[in-house]
Order: sequence, then C-alpha cells, then structure tokens
Amino acid sequence: MEAILLKSAGFGAQKLFHGGNNAHPVQRQLATSCPFPHNSTPGGWWHGGISRQSTQGVARCQAFSGTTMTKKGSSKEVEEWVATVQVLKEGAFDVASHMLSELLGSRMKMSLVSCELDPETKEPKISPYGYLSFSGGEAKDVGGDSWITVKFPNVPKDFGKPGALLVESHHDNEFFLKAVTLETAIPIHFACQSWITHCRHNSNRPRIFFPNQGLLPKDTPEALVNLRSEDLSLIRGDGKGERDRSERIYDYDVYNDLGNPDNDKALKRPTLGGSQTLPYPRRCRTGRNRNTSDSKTEKTVFFDDGYVPRDERFSTSKMNLFMGSAVNAFGREVLPYLNELFDNDNHFDTFQDVYELYQGGLRSVKTFQGLFEKQSNKANIQFPPPAVVQGSKDAWAHDLEFGRQRLAGLNPFLIQPLTEFPMTSELDPLEYGPSTSTITSKDIELYLEGLSVEEAIKQKRLFVLDFHDAVMPYVNKINMGTNGRIYASRTVLFLTRFNMLNTIAIELSLPPPKKGLPAWNRVYKAPPPGITNWEWRLARAHVAAVDAGIHQLVSHWLRTHACVEPFAIATHRQLSTMHPLHVLLSPHFKDTMNINAMARSSLINANGIIEKSFSPGPYSLEISSIFYKSWRFDEQALPNDLIKRGMAVEDSTAKHGVKLLLDDYPFAKDGLDVWAAIKKWVMDYVGIYYKADSDVQEDPELQAWWKEVTEIGHGDHKGAPWWGHMKTIEELVQALSTLIWVASAHHAAVNFGQYAYAGFFPNCPTACVKLMPEPGSKEYETFSKDPEAYFLQTVSSAAQALTVISTVELLSTRFGEEEYLGQRSDPQWTSDPRALDALERFAAALSDIDAQVSDRNCNAAVSLFNRAGPALVPYTLLSPNPAPADSHTSDPGMTGSGIPNSISI
Repeated sequence: MEAILLKSAGFGAQKLFHGGNNAHPVQRQLATSCPFPHNSTPGGWWHGGISRQSTQGVARCQAFSGTTMTKKGSSKEVEEWVATVQVLKEGAFDVASHMLSELLGSRMKMSLVSCELDPETKEPKISPYGYLSFSGGEAKDVGGDSWITVKFPNVPKDFGKPGALLVESHHDNEFFLKAVTLETAIPIHFACQSWITHCRHNSNRPRIFFPNQGLLPKDTPEALVNLRSEDLSLIRGDGKGERDRSERIYDYDVYNDLGNPDNDKALKRPTLGGSQTLPYPRRCRTGRNRNTSDSKTEKTVFFDDGYVPRDERFSTSKMNLFMGSAVNAFGREVLPYLNELFDNDNHFDTFQDVYELYQGGLRSVKTFQGLFEKQSNKANIQFPPPAVVQGSKDAWAHDLEFGRQRLAGLNPFLIQPLTEFPMTSELDPLEYGPSTSTITSKDIELYLEGLSVEEAIKQKRLFVLDFHDAVMPYVNKINMGTNGRIYASRTVLFLTRFNMLNTIAIELSLPPPKKGLPAWNRVYKAPPPGITNWEWRLARAHVAAVDAGIHQLVSHWLRTHACVEPFAIATHRQLSTMHPLHVLLSPHFKDTMNINAMARSSLINANGIIEKSFSPGPYSLEISSIFYKSWRFDEQALPNDLIKRGMAVEDSTAKHGVKLLLDDYPFAKDGLDVWAAIKKWVMDYVGIYYKADSDVQEDPELQAWWKEVTEIGHGDHKGAPWWGHMKTIEELVQALSTLIWVASAHHAAVNFGQYAYAGFFPNCPTACVKLMPEPGSKEYETFSKDPEAYFLQTVSSAAQALTVISTVELLSTRFGEEEYLGQRSDPQWTSDPRALDALERFAAALSDIDAQVSDRNCNAAVSLFNRAGPALVPYTLLSPNPAPADSHTSDPGMTGSGIPNSISI
C-alpha cells in the first residue's frame, strides 16, 4: 500500500531518446516490426472515429467528431503503422491490474488524427485503433522505462500527416505516458509527459496530445482546430464541486485554506485575496468542504493530501527523496519531543551548546539531554556545519559580515542608498510616533572616514535597511498578542574606502501603547573594531529577525511561490500544449503547485512552521498580504528592481544598460548577467514565431492568457497601468523574461542559501522573544551578568531553532532529477531546429556566466570583498550550473550553486 501511495505522487524526469537512425536500440528493435517501407507516404481511405458504445456497462469516451469509423470503399490501399510508446515502468502490482482490466474487456486504445479533413465528410480523419498492452512480447524494459510497440492497422495511404494522438483508458490503474514516437519516414514525436487515468476523470473524453511542433493558433491545421480548443476546455473545470486527485482541472481560488477554526477558534485566519484590505495572488482551487464554524474557509488537509492537478504532483523518485532525506530521519527521532520543547520554551544556554549541534550532535547538547533519556533509540542527530561558520565560527558576528550579507546573503532585495537625512516616516505620528528618525549626524559621523553626512550621501556611501513603516503597524499586535517581540527599525550602513559595507547604527522603535502616548525610540551605535558589545549584538539580532521574516514571507514565498502560481494556472487554461509559449514556459512551473500546496498545509498554515518559529506568529501571512499591495509585476524584472531601489541607474553605455551603484554587489552583478542571458534566449525564441507586433495582438490564446493573469490570477491588481497592454513583441519578451527570471534565478537566490546562513540561527534568528533590556532595570542587571546567555534567551528558542534548521536544510537541497536553466529533460522537446539552436546558445551563455562567477570569486580576497567576506562564503547562488553530484547519492544536495528552471522546492 505504501508503494502505491508513493507511486501516486508523480513521475521521474527521464531523458527521452530520438527516433529514426538515432533511436535507442530498443526503439530500433521495436520499430523493425513495421511492415511498410519507412520511405512510404502514409495514406488511405478510412475515416475513423471513437465509438460511443459501452462495454460491460462502462461508459466509453465520447468521440470528438461524433462519428464511427466507416469504410469508404474496398479498392484503396491500406497499411500498418507502428509507434514506439515510452511509459514509466510499472511495478508487478500495476501490471497485474492492467492485465485484469484487459481480461475484463477494457483495452487501452490509441488513435491518430490527421492534419487533413476528409474531403467528403469535412471531418478530421481518425485512424483505426492501436492497442497498448503492458503484458506480452510488445513491452521491453530499459532502466526506469518500458518501451511498448503499438500497431495501427489498416491506415489509409491518403491519411495525411498525423497531427494529434488520442489516448483512451478505462483502466482504474493509472500510468505515466512519457512519449509516443510514430515510426514513419520522418518520425513524429509526441512528448506527452502526463499521467493517463480512467477517462471518467477527463469528462469521459480521450486524452489529446499533439506533436512536438509549436504552432500559433493561426497556423493550426483546420482539422485540429476543434481538438486544440477542446483540449483546453477539458482542464478548465466549472468552478464547482470538490476536485478528485486523479483529475487535471486548473482553476482559481483565494487563500481561504490556511486556518483550522473547527479544531480551535484560535486557529481562525483571515482569507487572503479578493479584497483591497488583504489582497493576494490566487491559488489552485480544490473545492474542499468548508469549515462548520467559518463557512467562507476550507477545511485543512494533512501535508500532501490536498488536491493538485495530477500532472503537477512530485514524481515518485522526488517524493521518496523528499521524505527519505536526513531531515525526515531527524523528524522521526526528535519530532515527538518538539511540542514538549515548545511548551517548555527551552533556550540554548551557551554558544558551545549551539556549536554542538554541528560537532557532537543533539545528545551532546545539555538542553536536550532530558529528552533523550526517554528514548530507547540511541541514534544521534548531527547537522552539517552551515557555511557561515565553516571558515570561522565567529565571523558571523562581524559588522562587515552583517553588511555583506545584505548584498550577498539570503535577502539581497532590500538594501538601498540613503537619500534623505534625517529619515522620515509616512505613518500617522499620533498613532505610530514621531515621523522623523532619531538618528542624528552626531550618531554616525564618527564612522564616515572624515565625511559629513551630506557628503557621504552625495558620494553614495550611506545605505539603509529600512523596516520602519512596513513593520510598525503590526508591532503592538505582535508584542501584545503573541510570544514574539519585534521593533520597527532603521539600520544605517557605510561603504568604507575599502568598498566594505560596515553596519554603523541601528534605530529601534515602538509605537505608543495607546494613541496620544509617547513612543519609544533608541539608537544603538556600532562598537569600535575588535570590541564585543552585546547590547549592539542584541539590537542587530532584532533587525536580523525582522529581515528573516521579510525574507521568508515576502522575498521568498510571496514574490516567487505565490505570485508565479497564477501564471502556471493560466498557462494550462489558455495556452494549448502546442502553443510555442506553453512549450517555453512549462519547465518553469515544474513542481511549483505541489510544493505550494504542501506549504499551505504545513509551512504557512495556522500553527505551522512559520507561525511557530517566526516572530510575527499568526500575523505572518497577513503581513505578506500588506506587502502584496505594493507588488508590481514590472518591478520583478531585476534591472527595474535595482533602479527602483536606487541601487542602479539606467546607462546605455553600461553592460546590460544599467550601471550598479556598487560594483561589488554579488547578487546584482551575477544576476544582471543571468537576466540578460534569459532575455536574449526569450527574444530569440519568440522571434521564431512572432514576426510583427500584429502577431502578438492577433494571437487569441496569448491575449486570453494575459487577460486571465492580470484580471483573475492577480485580480486584486486588475486594471493597474503597470501591467501594460500586451500589444507588442517587446512587451511579450519583457513579460516572459520577468516570469522566467522570478521562477528560476530570483527563487534560487532566496532559497538555496538558506542553510548556509540560517542553519546557524544566531546569525539569522527567525524570532526574538524579549525586548531590549532597559538600563537600570532588573532585566538589564541580568543581561550585564551574562550577556551571552541573555542573547541566547532573546533569540529563537531551542524548538524554534531545531524546526527552522531542519526545514531550511530540506529547502536548500537540490534533488537529482532537477532541471536547470538552459536544460530540457526531453531532448525532443521540440522538432524546430531554430528553437534547438537558440537553446544551445542560451546554454553556452550560461556556461560563460558560470566561468565569470568563478573568476569573480577568485578575486574575493583581493578586490571583491563581498564575494566571500569575513565568513569566507563565496557567492555561488546565481552560478547557473550545479556542482557535481555527490558520488554516494547522485544528488547535488546543498551545493549552493545551480539555478533550477522552476520553484520546485
């Protein structure tokens, strides 16, 4: 049973083999059974259809043409065609199930649809059935796949070129169809990559597949126009009822599935999306039952039990790796005791205990010794040392390292130049305190190497990390209603003459407890180099904790996972699988909907990992909704994002048309190279199919796609002028480049370095549970006696730390079946040599970028300090090519390099 459940999770990404003379040996062997010469021209005089008749009471798939196969005469020649079918190899149980279905009279049927209409009936020509069988001598197993011969008898010689493949299944057991290659003179390849389930899950229609030739709607052969339209309509659904896990229905819904009010009123959460108060991107609709206590919200599900369109689920191999990872082993050993840790609110006592997590394992940590006494299992869990403490275990605490991580760490999307001084707020001063920052020139001029504040601003050497206005409205809610403690903050950094970004001052602010009462503000200044000041470190930890929340909830979850899902849904609903843009975009949506569904049930849900481990607690997702109010799709393009933040300016003479304010800004430097390569690839590919702006305007599928994305998928921003009009090739290229950038490089930049930096939680605490100790108070006295212990009592608890460490270890892992930028798992993804050549150029450009990143990192100790910094962590997150796989696991693991095509983890 476990194997069956795991199998239902998905399929493994496998490379397909070319047909013809370059075919895999098994393909060539199977193809030899074809009785007609491979240089003959297909033709004939049969007009086929699919029978509506039922067998043994089982409803048959309905015919698209509404006709049955009829013979037009007896004098014309017919011939037998042969196809090689590649499927994911079935287990013995699955094969037995298929055989039983066949014994009961249900056969797996395939038929071909010609590109030509029958001259007499004006209906599409449909071939006689070919039958797919998993048993007998027709199937050959090679590796993880089975190669099966299917014969289409009595195909008329005047049949014409096949333009579609219909697959009809009445088997209760599903199977994964990878590809079908029709062994004609010039082999015709159908890249299917889809689960075939009983046709009742497809509105009692056969599945439709088209050859690997991209066609705009206007170029679709007349015989295929209705099939093209029908294929799209079948997966849109009607917005009613609960979806079945075997279905492939793509529809939209709001985020009304995060709470669990029927279990506990405290777990009620607001609906995100569909309002101006809490706007949000749309997710895939599941149609689950509603909560009894809140009829507007859906019931929750456990982990991976929710609906995801069948073809969007993880492959079996990936799910096995996902669940069988070291993190899962950790969960089996310690997870039962995490609740006790949360209840006891235990914290680490010393930094040595923290280091023991990576040196001696959990059994060596005093905080956990009581827990292990209850276990009969003597296994010890030891985490790998995060990169930030591998070179030097204390470098993380350096102010220069804190500054460097704003340029090359987990969240390089927030730093911006300081342009006004003193800084001001746009919030209501009566409700949130003074609108003018309390940081003065006197506080920071000591650090400015002889410059005045005005001179430093003019020379673009002062920078700010501003978490004031965005966070302030939630400070009292969090501090008074949760266990978390946060401040609104402003952090000032200075670019030294050595081009190092030094952290020099932090302002922490609390709003008035009530309107009209005084607010609380304190300015903390950096100590001289070489001096440890724990009060300063506490202030910096509060900034880091807020940054960690914004990183996870906004830069990571919102701007990549949540904002890309509507594009994925719209692509399936509005762009035919034969549309060149569907072919272009599909690799960039792989596994995204599945990982998002998992996140909604375990990561971002009420009392999930985020709420239990991050300071905002139950307000976490609500805060991300506030950030979505100012989200703009056009600003997700890297050059636009940098210009908006003032970290770059337009410059036609500069590389990529923009000039960076800081040349040693690793994320931006590498990112602009990757962005330019993506845009060139998109421009080359789009140029193959769209020759003029009118082609964009007259493409009904493209226009429907853009309309649905902008008015439904991101409907809370409907009508925003920054969407543009999608009327020109330039607009199309920019939109596609932005989408691909977000799904690949942006996500890689904020995801795969998580363990390197957040795996050591004092460097990147996700929560603070104490406010700053006030001089003269008992808290300050306690702090003064043992500041190290007080620091550890302030940041993430032991349970929070272990939860986050194990989570980011998993999220930072690359799995073996990952597909990277410039790659396609199916070498026959298209039959168009122009597109194949364009992809080769893209891959070559990415390899050049990879070499450039390596060269830059070699200069980290000479001139490019921010490439590695005091912690000696080279910046490789936007190095396009993955590091070599581990020789023991064949998985890249936590390599820190390689840009996957999609948001797949």
